[in-house]
Amino acid sequence: LGGPDPLDYISMYANQGDESKDISPHWHYVSFGLSDLHGDGRVHEVSSSDTPSGFGFELTFRLRKEPDETGPPTWPAAVMQGLAKYVFQSGNVLCDGDHVSWHCPLDNSESRIEHMLMMEDPQLGTVATPFGPVTFIQIVGVCAEELKAAQQWNGRSFVALMQRVPGAGGPWLVTNMRRGETVFELDPSIQDAVDQGIENEGSDLSGVSAKLCWSEEFPPVVQSAKESGSNTSVDTPSISHYESEEIKRTLKKGLLGSQPSSETEDNGLETQELAQTRALEAVHLQLNLEAGLLFPLVLRGRLKHGRHFTFKSSVDSAAVTLVVPSVIGAFANAEQPYAMQGSWLQILLTEDLISEMTVSMEELCTAEGLTLPKTYTWPQRKMAITLLPEEL
Repeated sequence: LGGPDPLDYISMYANQGDESKDISPHWHYVSFGLSDLHGDGRVHEVSSSDTPSGFGFELTFRLRKEPDETGPPTWPAAVMQGLAKYVFQSGNVLCDGDHVSWHCPLDNSESRIEHMLMMEDPQLGTVATPFGPVTFIQIVGVCAEELKAAQQWNGRSFVALMQRVPGAGGPWLVTNMRRGETVFELDPSIQDAVDQGIENEGSDLSGVSAKLCWSEEFPPVVQSAKESGSNTSVDTPSISHYESEEIKRTLKKGLLGSQPSSETEDNGLETQELAQTRALEAVHLQLNLEAGLLFPLVLRGRLKHGRHFTFKSSVDSAAVTLVVPSVIGAFANAEQPYAMQGSWLQILLTEDLISEMTVSMEELCTAEGLTLPKTYTWPQRKMAITLLPEEL
């Protein structure tokens, strides 16, 4: 409405909780403004009662009430305004199961709670309004280790695990900024449950940013992206603005970390003709350690479940996508397992090669005592992967 804040207002309520159900007394914050409050087009497009109101959701937050508090802290309102600003500027909605990397204690204290998961508010759910349905999405404060688990598996399933861990917030997942232990420390069996979930259901993490380069050299010669002066040491045609935007559109959903809207979309790549496809005889992929440590997850949580995974360059438009034969729209295939279009490389991995790689790279699950650079080779496949120190 012309003011500095995207939300019209935020209501704050005292909730007495229910100790018998492990629901702590807490402050309940509810936003107003992401949905259409007016219905006259001044903020959101006018919609009917059958289509989502505004962005189709409002934010809520439940903060554990400290015994000496007489009124609700105001910092959660600032967090909600920040999230709302992102939504208005990007047009991206927040859904049940999404996650937000905040990288800072939510209340600017020394707390371990510095990231957020999203779940449907257990009390408010979805309501019908004259301007369309509105779902109340609750912010859940989490530790870095918990965010990582949700990213690597999926948000909804991990939230369901958190709800059953005593001390983690109870069934309503009331955020306790003084919680000093992760759910894995509160209940060591949770890690096994996450691992089993990834094994059985796969991972929703479809891409990450990375420092990367590749070459057609085999046996491999280790060369950092900085030393090579570009992301590839093969004769690559320069990529046009259109091609760069097309790669971004193709990868956007996975890189945002959101739930795929359907299994069909998750199993396919929305490709268009970017450039002439060039087949490589061999490939040597080089990645920074942080990205490379994801390989065990990529192999067992993505590729074994028929899903693709992308390493997107953090410095330019280059990208490497690992695909399997069932991925729709890939330009890498059995005849040309290593294929390039512009600065987009696709690597086709067969079931037996995935099994070989899983065994070879098992040590990355712990990465203890790993000496860098570390190169893994599969000579019969003419493929190598090298993990490099972060500073290269």
